[in-house]
Amino acid sequence: MTEEPTEVEAVGYEPVERLHFGRYHNIVILTGAGVSVASGISPFRGPGGLWNDPQVERLAHREILDTDPVAAWKFYSMLRETAQNAQPNASHSALVRLEASLKPDQKFLLVTQNVDGLHQKAGSRSMIERHGSIHRTRCSDFNCTFTPFEDKEIYSKPPICPSCGSVLRPGLVFFGEFTDITVERTVKKAIRDCDLFISVGTSGTVYPANQLVRSARIAGAMTIYINLEPLVDPGEESFYRTILGKAEEILPKIIDPRK
Repeated sequence: MTEEPTEVEAVGYEPVERLHFGRYHNIVILTGAGVSVASGISPFRGPGGLWNDPQVERLAHREILDTDPVAAWKFYSMLRETAQNAQPNASHSALVRLEASLKPDQKFLLVTQNVDGLHQKAGSRSMIERHGSIHRTRCSDFNCTFTPFEDKEIYSKPPICPSCGSVLRPGLVFFGEFTDITVERTVKKAIRDCDLFISVGTSGTVYPANQLVRSARIAGAMTIYINLEPLVDPGEESFYRTILGKAEEILPKIIDPRK
């Protein structure tokens, strides 16, 4: 069941009264880089995005592990250290409160495109890291049986796999790689069943995120876009509602009506 589409809303318009989580049975929330900006984590795209610099963007491709592993690990160790020192902000905390407030018969899944681990640090439990985690390390040889592990080490040189001798790599999804098939199955099932889909801190209209909102819309879900920037494609019809503003300001208002 969906609510009727509404006009674009801005911070201060008080949209919280028109969003009652108790009426939904299967809730899926997709988060992107905009959720972590207030914690001091730079986004990858958009204003101030890391990939805006071609010299940095090249480090996002899988081939960098073969051609320049030193540069790769220098960069990703920097990201790891930044994430380790960062603290969750109001948007992360609001999502934790939402999950804790749901009734036993309500299903909830938080799908994050972020790799910084701040949702976990805040206390989120039912969640999927769609693009992996900067806090994990695994072998770069997909045929190797070495078990990926949680890793806080800041490396000055590329670590080597103790099983096969290949270079170890951050547990992220690089450009040109596929997300884990088990992760995708879990996400797709949740989307097929959802009656509320919220995209926050991400454009939501770029592959593969755009597939999620379209699938949710087909499933009959109420679809809501929350972001600092307007939709990339103003003609995008997969979102019923658009709320413009900072994630750390919008989410507490939507989730905590008294705020």
